[in-house]
Amino acid sequence: MSIPNGNWNYPTTIWFGNGRIAELPRACNESGVVKPLFVTDRALLELDIVAGSLSLLREAGIEHAVFSGVQGNPTAHNVREGIAAYREASCGGIIAFGGGSAIDVGKAIALMAGQDCTLELWDMEDVDDNWRRADEDGICPIVAVPTTAGTGSETGRAAVITDVESATKKIIFHPRMLPTIIISDPQLTLGLPRTITAWTGMDALVHAIEAYCAPGYHPMADGIAVEAICMIARNLPLAVRDGNNLDARGHMLVAASMGATAFQKGLGSIHSIAHQLGALFDLQHGLCNAILLPYGLRQNRRAIQQRMRHLCRVLELPGDDTQAVIDFVLRLRAELGIPHTLAQVDVDESRAELIGRMAFKDPSTATNARSVSAADLTALFVAAVRGELDKL
Repeated sequence: MSIPNGNWNYPTTIWFGNGRIAELPRACNESGVVKPLFVTDRALLELDIVAGSLSLLREAGIEHAVFSGVQGNPTAHNVREGIAAYREASCGGIIAFGGGSAIDVGKAIALMAGQDCTLELWDMEDVDDNWRRADEDGICPIVAVPTTAGTGSETGRAAVITDVESATKKIIFHPRMLPTIIISDPQLTLGLPRTITAWTGMDALVHAIEAYCAPGYHPMADGIAVEAICMIARNLPLAVRDGNNLDARGHMLVAASMGATAFQKGLGSIHSIAHQLGALFDLQHGLCNAILLPYGLRQNRRAIQQRMRHLCRVLELPGDDTQAVIDFVLRLRAELGIPHTLAQVDVDESRAELIGRMAFKDPSTATNARSVSAADLTALFVAAVRGELDKL
């Protein structure tokens, strides 16, 4: 049975369904996006889905500008160039169109373009109450259009941006960075290559699992995380096997948004290390998370046994402990063609201690399932390079 179209309002307004990109002009009008800056990446700019979306704006008489200077691991330079484009064209809102990178850059532009020139991007890093520094009247509305099922950035209030000078990824946060309207159209994901479908889908899985394992009492996040895990387990293999399976694509698009909604509760050591690998090696974020996942589960196993027993029941796994979930992840990765070690993507141990120290400072470490030290994170990284699950 096909998934029905629907409008949802959690955590923000979501218009879900096949063909709903046709409602892009209405989304701009209803969200207050006037003369939008259409933010995307250079690869997408060459595709029909962007050309078609821009045609919709032209046909509706909506003046707009286009910015496509977004890297796979976006940098502050990308954001600053986007701000310049926004101001030069006198825009009044953002359409963030693409994967997590384009949406993150779009959200960061929306936050910063209307701020006083004395406020810098890094002043808005998610530390303490930095977000209060922003003039809320200077934050413009955002329409988000995800074209991958992975980061779920469309339902988030933050953007992950690389600080090239310090070779670190930093989280930029403000509650009003949450898009006003999301157009979640599975048809826009049909052209996604098999590898990107797998990597981004595993990213969504890690979001949900780490959110579920994060300590603290947040049953709403836990419930969303568990349902997202089930949806991904059922639908990611189908979407990778048959990229034209619209039902599987649709379920994955929803599950990605759910994973990002759930991780308001927190993430963990897998993300702490993946952020450093993206900054230092320019690796695709979902791929890093996918490789690290079983190692992180193994290191945290004593703290997550009860939650893993529940996952075993809902996933109907042959076992009732963390190892059964690890075995499920290993089978899924093998089916999707995900490498087992970081060495297979040309990462070596030469900076192991540095990565451990950097990961320890990452905001995701604070909500890991158990307390970890920099040495623990170094050990996790080394095990993932060598493929030594049993050493954790």
